[in-house]
Amino acid sequence: MKVLILTHGTRGDVQPYAALALALRTAGHEPVLAGPAAMASLAEPHDITFAPLHDGPNTLIDDPDIRQAVETNYRGLRGKKVALRVMRRTKPLMAAVLDDLVTVAEQGADLVVHAPGIPGQHVAERLGVPAVPAALQPVWVPTAAFPNPMLPVPLPGALNRASYLPIRLMLRSLGGIADDLRERRLGLPRRRGRHDILRGPDGRPATVLHGFSRHLLPGRLDYPAWVHTTGFWFLPAPPGWAPSPELAAFLEAGQPPVYVGFGSMAGTDPRRVGRIVTEAVRLAGVRAVLASGWGGIQATDLPDTVHQLDQAPHDWLFPRMAAIVHHGGSGTTGAALAAGRPQVVCPFVADQPFWAARAHAAGVAVPPQPQRRLTPETLAAAIRLAATDPGMAAAAADLGRRIRAEDSTGRAVTILESLS
Repeated sequence: MKVLILTHGTRGDVQPYAALALALRTAGHEPVLAGPAAMASLAEPHDITFAPLHDGPNTLIDDPDIRQAVETNYRGLRGKKVALRVMRRTKPLMAAVLDDLVTVAEQGADLVVHAPGIPGQHVAERLGVPAVPAALQPVWVPTAAFPNPMLPVPLPGALNRASYLPIRLMLRSLGGIADDLRERRLGLPRRRGRHDILRGPDGRPATVLHGFSRHLLPGRLDYPAWVHTTGFWFLPAPPGWAPSPELAAFLEAGQPPVYVGFGSMAGTDPRRVGRIVTEAVRLAGVRAVLASGWGGIQATDLPDTVHQLDQAPHDWLFPRMAAIVHHGGSGTTGAALAAGRPQVVCPFVADQPFWAARAHAAGVAVPPQPQRRLTPETLAAAIRLAATDPGMAAAAADLGRRIRAEDSTGRAVTILESLS
């Protein structure tokens, strides 16, 4: 079975789909992972066929508007104005992504799996094959169990299902370039419901994959049978990967350190974040591994108790940590959960506050520490609690065992096989 997997975004957005592609290849199928050209390094070590797409909105990662959006989480009038500017600048870049997507699709497929923000259903319709939306956040399928995690304001429970409507409207904002894709590149006519990723061309429900764990979701879930919550999708360390001699020596030189990394999330002042983190680690009296990531943290003059690196495979590094400080992205949250280590989650934007709140509710993390309110003192107190609380450590270890037992990508492959 040839499976075309379509995704976009930064490393945290793409890596879980690479994990799914690897599981499909291991099961004897032919996956093709189509994603931003800059993310090819995720596929190459695992011998996954990779189809590069235009880097699109990723080219704006250092843009002041994007950093301001991260810092404000689009709150207030200023946040709304920033959101409109970002949307206007994103549209032509997404159009370039979709042009490349059509070129990739010309190679054919038996099945199209796509991130919900990528209009892969149109490609699947052109090929005459099923489209499977694969979501990394619980924001696309309405449920009465909890409100849309992307909404920054609390709502009464009676409005939980209705709170998912804004996500559908957001997709409609890209309807113009999606229609251009359908008509100009794919030769498809306009039809009612063409932008609804949860329905096929015949109006029947699409099979939906959820690449996150039910163990972290609140309430009594009422997802329909065509929605499959498989667990987080983890990409293992590349074959033959080994830590640098410097990292190995640092880990062996003392007590387990605390990991601190915010990926590409930094707001408008990564140096400020670096100063807060460095001082917090000193005040907490712990050793630390500091992952600078994609400009997420900029720190200088680090003491001997802090080892700085660009990145390392989470499945190797996280179990060796005393605690994990991160931004609350879905992938990093899942990796920290699977490692069975306590967490300090410092959310920035989008779904990150939701994962921070859920990790705390599960007893595996301190209360959320929003980055816009971080100080060295508050972060130090949070790190000390996460690194020393025995109850939190026990809860994290127990939840980690349940997360690892889900066979998430294996379940996803079985579901996809049933569609062929």
